[in-house]
Amino acid sequence: MERALDEARACLATGDVPVGAVVLDRDGTVVAVGRNEREALQDPTAHAEVLALRAAAAAAGDWHLEGHTLVVTLEPCPMCAGAIMASRVSRIVFGAWDPKAGASGSVYDIARDRRLPHRSEVVAGVLEGACAALLDAFFAERR
Repeated sequence: MERALDEARACLATGDVPVGAVVLDRDGTVVAVGRNEREALQDPTAHAEVLALRAAAAAAGDWHLEGHTLVVTLEPCPMCAGAIMASRVSRIVFGAWDPKAGASGSVYDIARDRRLPHRSEVVAGVLEGACAALLDAFFAERR
């Protein structure tokens, strides 16, 4: 999660919401990282999770990411949860809950929806305070 927080902090240079993501392989080795780049790229799909999953698939040479873990500083939104399910990531680890648009246990629970063909284990609240504080400071500055 510390590595994901480093990615999130890098977002501050571009004015993007500070969310960072890391993909680990079966052995726990970092294979990809991502951070929000919606503002930097002017791309509404450039969320940290999506960019990290794209990089992980490219590194693996395969879009099937079974056995991989996605670590992200904020609970994935519905779009990202869908991308996670499509890539078949085995585990999602996140820091801060997203009470407005979270899709891994708060508002929605796409990651564990039994109606879908794939489900992921979800581990929530890892370094939650540090992850939430970074987001709170970012939004407080804009109010």
